[in-house]
Amino acid sequence: MRKENGIDITFDQNHIWHPYTSTITPLPCYPVTEACGVYLTLEDGTQLIDGMSSWWSAIHGYNHPQLTAAAKTQLDKMSHVMFGGITHQPAVELCKKLVAITPQGLDTVFLADSGSVAVEVALKMALQYWHAKDEPRAKFLTLRHGYHGDTFAAMSVTDPDNSMHSIYKGFLPEHIFTDSPQCGFWEEWNEDDIADFSHKLAQHHQEVAAVILEPIVQGAGGMRLYHPTYLCRVRELCDHYGVLLIADEIATGFGRTGKLFACEHANISPDIMCVGKALTGGYMTLSAVITHKHIADTVCSGEAGCFMHGPTFMGNPLACAVANANLAILEKNQWQQQVEDIEKQFAYELPIIATLEKVKQVRWLGAIGVVELHQAVNMTEIQQAFVNAGVWIRPFGRLIYIMPPYIITSAQLSCLTQAIYQILNT
Repeated sequence: MRKENGIDITFDQNHIWHPYTSTITPLPCYPVTEACGVYLTLEDGTQLIDGMSSWWSAIHGYNHPQLTAAAKTQLDKMSHVMFGGITHQPAVELCKKLVAITPQGLDTVFLADSGSVAVEVALKMALQYWHAKDEPRAKFLTLRHGYHGDTFAAMSVTDPDNSMHSIYKGFLPEHIFTDSPQCGFWEEWNEDDIADFSHKLAQHHQEVAAVILEPIVQGAGGMRLYHPTYLCRVRELCDHYGVLLIADEIATGFGRTGKLFACEHANISPDIMCVGKALTGGYMTLSAVITHKHIADTVCSGEAGCFMHGPTFMGNPLACAVANANLAILEKNQWQQQVEDIEKQFAYELPIIATLEKVKQVRWLGAIGVVELHQAVNMTEIQQAFVNAGVWIRPFGRLIYIMPPYIITSAQLSCLTQAIYQILNT
């Protein structure tokens, strides 16, 4: 048995299943005892600069005094009450803020548990909308190289051939996939880029309940950054054919791309928007689905008389209180300059990494930096190399990407990019 400061690593390896890992050949895990600012502290005292924001959620860093205080204050009042037949100030305040800051027209909020559940809710909302209109539609149109979560409906709109969920093909509902955008965010727009989407929607619009996509950034499906005009054309075509548009802003929301929401790059408003991840500043799980009241009213005018979904921990007061504190930090607008500074530094430092032989391409937008390699990494070896370099970066496949907390300093960010350069240059 191997213990480190009371952490039983052997038990962890033999009995605990970590995300996307094998129980036969488990990847090494690094015991963390403390997290503060942009640093993770391992049990041996090693400090790592975090380049991942705990999967893009801890946008203000760890142990933030305002978020911690909000959690402690709420704990003294109540940590949880059911949301059925009960309401409370943290939830009301949060929903007011979400209505105020999300794109125009989104005015009705459904609180959920996680990003994947938010996608499930959005899909069910679209299906029930058309059912209530006595026009049942069972298909969704979405993009290849997309990713929308790990639950079954979310997996069904995630690329079945180019994703981590391809083994479920045949078990999931089959939806309609269109070619992913090819024009990069910084490239000149080519109208041919929307042709396949336009053709598929024209052909299938009478059976499509909604289009669902990740606006501007396709995340776990390849960290692809596409042109805002593509999103404009999608909105126009959805309007033309009377199809709902769902924007999955779970990874992109709350400033990550340089706009508060990625839809703002195209100046469009979806019919349904999913948010999560950074909603609580990375403190705990919470998500929300925001839509137009006329859509909500249509859903509730159908046979069921209500929206058929209700999580046990819906509107959790503790999570809502922390989310309110997180949005209060964002309201100060310091994030805008922080993200702009990160983007400028990426624009200077990532092209240096692009000169390396192992690198196929680099790209960046806001506080997102991506290094795409020609070949997939050896996860065990490269993870250890990053830890030895004093940074926490978690690659996948051929992609080494960093999404640091917005509070990161220029020197700390350089430590991340220099570690990538040095390790790839060996």
